[in-house]
Amino acid sequence: MERLNHQAFLALDKTFSLALCGPQGAGAFVPDSQPVREASLAPLSRFLLEFQWGSFRLAHTFRPQVVYSGSGLAAPAALMAARSVGARTVCFLHGLDIVADHPLYRRLFLPAIRRVDRILVNSRHTAGLAQAAGVAFDRIEIVNPGVELPDLSALGAARQRFRERLEVGERPLLLAAGRLTQRKGLAEFIRYALPEIRRQLPEVLLLVTGSEAMSALNHRGGVEEDICATVAEMGLTSHVRLLGSVDDSCLSDAYFAADVMVFPVLDLPGDVEGFGMVAVEAAAHGLPTVAFAVGGVPDAVAEGESGWLVPSGDYAGMVQRSLRLLESRSRHVWVERCRLHAERFTWDIFGQRLRAAVAVGL
Repeated sequence: MERLNHQAFLALDKTFSLALCGPQGAGAFVPDSQPVREASLAPLSRFLLEFQWGSFRLAHTFRPQVVYSGSGLAAPAALMAARSVGARTVCFLHGLDIVADHPLYRRLFLPAIRRVDRILVNSRHTAGLAQAAGVAFDRIEIVNPGVELPDLSALGAARQRFRERLEVGERPLLLAAGRLTQRKGLAEFIRYALPEIRRQLPEVLLLVTGSEAMSALNHRGGVEEDICATVAEMGLTSHVRLLGSVDDSCLSDAYFAADVMVFPVLDLPGDVEGFGMVAVEAAAHGLPTVAFAVGGVPDAVAEGESGWLVPSGDYAGMVQRSLRLLESRSRHVWVERCRLHAERFTWDIFGQRLRAAVAVGL
């Protein structure tokens, strides 16, 4: 979400004069000439109070025509600031900021979201969640997140470089990328799918990048511990490697080096995968994804073009699709198809649609 909000700022900055109210450190990413107010990151109560006051003060000094909030968590502050100066409101929703099952959030934040003038959402599924939460259909617009398109001529060198660094040779590589949360379903994938994949491909290795989402609305902790415990229990310590947080360059190399991206997202109450940006990032690198058709993931994975969608919880289907890709070593066949899919989701396209949506009514 942080990357999306940064891209939103860059996109809006091309057309509008901007002022920013954000978390501590946000000012480092904007020009010195633009007004900025920051709120302490923790605790959450302090952040919300400082963010509310900062938004209000900034609105009165900057006098905007539109107040844009990058998530539902920012909606009350944006609404108060906008109403105080007669501005319109636009809010981008990601999914979890609609279904978060916290009494205070549902009592204070959802009513504010319903009163926003225009709601932007990241997928068809999130649009449905917004409607179910009481947002009028005619105020909702889908704006899919974007992706950067790497140079595919770098695929061979990056693949070799990454594999040599990890000393994995030509082992079949599965990749799971993104924040480690319960809904990502990695412990379940390791328990119910990886043993059969290992049985048929004894050299297979699952690489996991990312760390726990400590600042998420529904962060519960212990996800990495659960993954490690499951790996040990299933006797798969030589078939799973957790790489932790990696920088963009390393992640790009991982996409190039892997044979299949797995995205075994769970369908959980009070949690949702709003879109599935990592699947589009994988496609941009020519890497096919095998994913459960959960939440907004079907908007991010094109069946037969950038990978395969499997019914939620169908681990046998997940195994079958993954093995078909791994055994055929058909990565080269998928590169062009995946890239064509990813080209529908560039940040330029995102920016054009975002600017048009924000400009409505001005």
